[in-house]
Amino acid sequence: MSAWESSLRDAGSNVDWKEKLPALVGTFSSWSENIRPLALKVSKGQRLSLDDGLLLYSHPNLSEVGRLSNCIRTARFDFNAFFNSNVHVNQTNVCVLACKFCAFRRSKRATDAYSLDIEAYLDDLAQYADVVDEVHSVGGLHPDWDVDHYESLFTESKKRFPHIAIKALTAVEIKHISQLSNISFTETLSRLKKAGLDSLPGGGAEILDDDVRAIICNGKESSSEYLEIHRCAHELGIPTNCTMLFGTIETLEQRLMHMIQLRELNDETHGFQCFVPYPFLPDDSRLPEAQLATGSEILRTIAISRLMLDSIPHIKAYRMNIGDELAELALQYGADDIDGTVQKESIMHLAGSTTPLDHDRIRLARLISDAGCVPVQRNTTYEQFKVFIPPVPKQRKKLKMANL
Repeated sequence: MSAWESSLRDAGSNVDWKEKLPALVGTFSSWSENIRPLALKVSKGQRLSLDDGLLLYSHPNLSEVGRLSNCIRTARFDFNAFFNSNVHVNQTNVCVLACKFCAFRRSKRATDAYSLDIEAYLDDLAQYADVVDEVHSVGGLHPDWDVDHYESLFTESKKRFPHIAIKALTAVEIKHISQLSNISFTETLSRLKKAGLDSLPGGGAEILDDDVRAIICNGKESSSEYLEIHRCAHELGIPTNCTMLFGTIETLEQRLMHMIQLRELNDETHGFQCFVPYPFLPDDSRLPEAQLATGSEILRTIAISRLMLDSIPHIKAYRMNIGDELAELALQYGADDIDGTVQKESIMHLAGSTTPLDHDRIRLARLISDAGCVPVQRNTTYEQFKVFIPPVPKQRKKLKMANL
């Protein structure tokens, strides 16, 4: 089957994935002694606890943690790994907040501040419209842009580029727009959906602990507001992603409680399609007390995410943040998605990312194949899938050798 469709809720998962787990986990004697109880839970499709997560963080054998996570990843998606054709257009870097970790935001008077009006936004998107089917748009909290502005932006985008799905506006942007417009979260999201909004990205979750948020992103939405905004989106039929920024000042318990809160919400709403864990990038930002995550900790956190988040289908290795090499490795540590072609991106690169932006589908497919997986192109909402088969390269003409 080279192409298939799925529901928003299943998002491409094998519907019988839990039935596949016993064979993938195998005999319990093949696991180390302290991992066997967790392997038994995984084999039975049982949910892992906070204490189980802490054990996984302390387990000395990272490869074994990755192997266990890969049992779930393989059960859900076989050897498929997903990507899409997208572009990031950040509509403004002007923001009324000043989160300590952010290298992107600017004050309205900064010399390098920018705010794309609707025509400029569409002109920017037009450069990529022939090669993408998604635009990912997040930005600062502009003091003057209320729901009317974004309704016009999405309406005009759909008129000009009806084939391009709009994934836009993080939870804190929805909160800001709602407050500026003096309307509820639900009314804000409902109006934006009618204007053309297809899905929400998950950015802004950081760590869902208000003590941590008071230090790293004071003034942003609270933990409960983040969850409530995504709940409202799900109830309106708007699928969303969710994220976790780790490696700042949080404890391991706070990371795990973050995951548990997300999976509990998704038990109710089934609207989270993908979880995106990404480490704090220190360059050019303002959080000197950050712990910073090593490469092995990034892989471990991705693997634990897959093991903890049984109610969320996809785990993304966000290559714009962790780089292509680590993203490729992460496909063996529970991740099944590497985002997309991206084309341009500002937020992570201003924070220190050096990941190339010129990836086309062929290069992404090669990255996935090198990880031992099958490259599958998906749409924004994980409903349409097609195995990507790179075109056969044209044979080079050889010069005839001269007769001597």
